[in-house]
Amino acid sequence: MSDFSPGQRWISDGEAELGLGTILNCDNRSVTVLFGASQETRTYSSRQAPLTRVVFGSGDRIQSTEGWQMIVDDSKESGGLITYIGEDAAGDPCELPEAKLADTMQFDQARDRLLTGQVDRNDWFDLRFRTLHHHHRIEQNPALGLAGPRVDLIPHQLYIADEVARRASPRVLLADEVGLGKTIEAGLILHRLLLTGRAERALILVPDSLTHQWLVELLRRFSLEVTLLDEQQCSAHGETNPFEAGQLILASQDWLFADPHRQSQADACDWDLLIVDEAHHLEWSESAVGPGYACVERLAAHVPGLLLLTATPEQMGQQSHFSRLRLLDPDRYHSLADFQEEERHYVEVAEAIDALERLPGQPEDTQRVAAVIDEDDSQALLDTLADAQSDAAQRDASRHQLRDQLLDRHGTGRVMFRNSRRHVGGFPERRLHVERLEPPAAYRRVLRRLERDEDYLDELLIESGLDHPEVLVYLDLMYQAMADDPLNAEPWWQIDPRVTWLLERLTELGNDKVLVIAHDRDTAAGLSEALRVLGGLHAPVFHEGLTLLERDRAAAAFADTEDGCQVLVCSEIGSEGRNFQFCHHLVMFDLPLHPDQLEQRIGRLDRIGQRHPIDMHVPVFADSPGERLLRWYRDGMDAFSAPHGLGSDLYAAFGDALADALLDPEALSEVIDETRSFFEARLAERDAGRNRLLELNACRQERAASVAEAIHELDNDRALRRYIDQALDIFGVDSQDLGGDLQLLSPSPQMLDGLPGLVKGEEGFSATFSRERALARDDVQHLTWEHPLTREMMARILDGPMGNTALALLRHPSIPAGRVMVELVFRTHCPAPRRLHLNRFLPPTAVRVLLDESGANLTDKISFTGLSKNLQKVKKAAARDLIKSRHGQLRELLDSAEQEAERELPSIVEAAQQRMRTSLDAELARLEALARRNPSVRDEEVSALRDERDTLGTAIDATRLRLDAVRVIVTVDQESR
Repeated sequence: MSDFSPGQRWISDGEAELGLGTILNCDNRSVTVLFGASQETRTYSSRQAPLTRVVFGSGDRIQSTEGWQMIVDDSKESGGLITYIGEDAAGDPCELPEAKLADTMQFDQARDRLLTGQVDRNDWFDLRFRTLHHHHRIEQNPALGLAGPRVDLIPHQLYIADEVARRASPRVLLADEVGLGKTIEAGLILHRLLLTGRAERALILVPDSLTHQWLVELLRRFSLEVTLLDEQQCSAHGETNPFEAGQLILASQDWLFADPHRQSQADACDWDLLIVDEAHHLEWSESAVGPGYACVERLAAHVPGLLLLTATPEQMGQQSHFSRLRLLDPDRYHSLADFQEEERHYVEVAEAIDALERLPGQPEDTQRVAAVIDEDDSQALLDTLADAQSDAAQRDASRHQLRDQLLDRHGTGRVMFRNSRRHVGGFPERRLHVERLEPPAAYRRVLRRLERDEDYLDELLIESGLDHPEVLVYLDLMYQAMADDPLNAEPWWQIDPRVTWLLERLTELGNDKVLVIAHDRDTAAGLSEALRVLGGLHAPVFHEGLTLLERDRAAAAFADTEDGCQVLVCSEIGSEGRNFQFCHHLVMFDLPLHPDQLEQRIGRLDRIGQRHPIDMHVPVFADSPGERLLRWYRDGMDAFSAPHGLGSDLYAAFGDALADALLDPEALSEVIDETRSFFEARLAERDAGRNRLLELNACRQERAASVAEAIHELDNDRALRRYIDQALDIFGVDSQDLGGDLQLLSPSPQMLDGLPGLVKGEEGFSATFSRERALARDDVQHLTWEHPLTREMMARILDGPMGNTALALLRHPSIPAGRVMVELVFRTHCPAPRRLHLNRFLPPTAVRVLLDESGANLTDKISFTGLSKNLQKVKKAAARDLIKSRHGQLRELLDSAEQEAERELPSIVEAAQQRMRTSLDAELARLEALARRNPSVRDEEVSALRDERDTLGTAIDATRLRLDAVRVIVTVDQESR
């Protein structure tokens, strides 16, 4: 006779996701089960049905089909059906027949799964415990969020990312000089905020020409998939808001700033972070606001976090620089006049910081420091430092603390980070190669007439339609604009000796990559055509008139080291944002009129990681305005030797005089001399004041070194390789050793679905544990604790039932057969908003309890590893029978283990509170002290940190333990098979 009766509740051993099943009918041959929650019906052989009867015991919580719940006290059976007896939520007595149990009841919890006979593989249980252990350890590592990205460990980038991403709502200006990695800094900040839960949605606005570069960089370096929005993508969303289409939205500034409707849709979304690249293009003055600035200002008013990126913060003058600070904090930066007055006092602070290094020294050094410090908390430090009787350790500690206080409390260092090449170091030499050429007859004719006839310039401006001084510097444009002249019948590139010179230079350079930049897109297009026609060279052109796809194809063809082209011809747009670091030859076919544009050109090649000297090749026509412009750059401000950030000031002061002197060699000499004097004075003034403070504050080496050390610790973690190998095996991912610390990961037919980068039927990807190897090869992924594949596998284990039950056999000569032990893993549960990043103080913490069948606690006597390596697997059918036969005993042991685990909870909570208070109390005290002297610390920032501390304290106090996994261990004879 069958044990099945209609109305009984059973679950499928192989398809637990079907939910609770009801026996519809049965006979000697088959049994039919309806799984109501999934609307599935299964028919099994009654002799070998893979089903387990669901029977609840005292203390279990069950749910009725009507939605109410009850706690089971007892049960009774009649006609093969069980009726449960207990109390409802109000404490009133009630009964619930098993036929009335809710079909949707899930058995994910370890206790329920175990007692209903659902057990997983023993190695799954092992992996679950190790996952919880590693997750607990990694979440507290100070490098969390910074170790996973595929980037070099460059100190100033790590410091900025660590400092900014610690803040609850970071609002900063990333203003490192060209080539120092502002995009990487923004990516690191974004990656950490996402990983720690401080941000969930971000809007990234970049120039149109850089959208695909950002898209690729975020995916390649940070494994972040973003949604690129344009008008075509938006139209496909119909009436729904397209900005809700993804977690991370990337959009073109040109497109968004020109469309009020799309701006309103972006405004309507909830963002945690707004990133704006090339922010110097945002136009603002006290009398007029540009559309781009207005759009960002509206967004920034309700987005908590804001990152503005620009390599030239003062390109458009101090007013433009102030306007960007105003976006970060309009209350703090409300008056341009007040801001200018404040900056005048930064020299005193910089001098005080220099004086610290000399103390104990002259009395004037002590006075210089005393004039700028807070009396309340800094005077004691100064007294210690100035006291000749203090020992070296005391003086060093006081000097360090005072220096940090001064940097924190003065200047714009909290809202603006600017590293210079001089400060960072390690950049390649710049070598200028100037080629003087004779101008062709058509150019020479115009230049000679200009020198003889003062009125001809006005006539030329009218005829050509060009502006002054472009018409003097870009002679090819002037030639093209006067095409109606019968003497200008030939294309300009057929008469221009710079083209011949370039062809010769390309031949000399062999296979070396060469980036060519010209001011105008017509010049760039013509030059590309000339190289094709005259030299048979494929020279892709890159300018603003091309579509984004065409520009990306051109850049990709240039970047290809094997089959790519030798030369890429760009208009001025090619000197902004793009990274051509793999190339070290730059041909400036002409020169830009603004010094900052000149630096942007050079900065496409002169970047961190460049391993070759930068060779700058500049052809100029002898005694021409172009050559005189080069002299102003070279002799007036050393523009080719290194960036200095004063280009905007110099152009504002001498741009008009320079334009007038381009036809007058004597006047040019005077302009160069005046420029040089002004340049040296401003350089000294800047280095003594604000920029000196910014450089000191933009990278604190001790902090950067500690972050790098923490990343190295994670990179070199031996447990990582062991863990990933075990997880890949269990998740069904094949790993093939390719040699050289490379392996090919590919999906097996048994792979569990939904793993990042792995799709059944596809090849998979190559990976390495070596950061150096991953940086050297774009096609190889870097396996870390933060890699999406690792995090997905860990999340699948920790958030689901995988491996939360197991049954194993133990053969041991000193333990009689038939004994039972239970190994339970409890996990701390502390509900709190993700934005608080509770895990840095109290990540899910495992409490292991091992009991023998008498209830004796063996946890301290037998380690998890020592036990696991002696266990053997058992077939599932036998495991279910063993559990069924020991139901009562197992329930008692589960209850006893819970009481044992609860004894560990107070110490866990107390330690977490201590870690939280130690960290946040110190940071809060620091912020409150800063706020008294430095208005850059917003009141909202102090209040947010205080609220965060209080909320975390409440959440930690509410921590509870819950059963995460349980393994039943049965001892057997040594001879048993």
